[in-house]
Amino acid sequence: MSTEHGSIVFILSVIGAVMVIEGLPYFGFPRAAKRWAAMLLLLPERQLRIMGLFMIAAGLLLLYAIRSL
Repeated sequence: MSTEHGSIVFILSVIGAVMVIEGLPYFGFPRAAKRWAAMLLLLPERQLRIMGLFMIAAGLLLLYAIRSL
């Protein structure tokens, strides 16, 4: 298996895993997911950006920790 092929498989695997995790609340708790989505509309954009930045930083930190093992 070439390195390029392995990289594509890895990226697609990660995207697939994210899609599964993102879909779990909508499948398991659709009513709560709708309430949560409605609450997001009420948040100021600045707060959403801070939440997004935190999630990006936490994800990068997790990836770094896992890749360092």
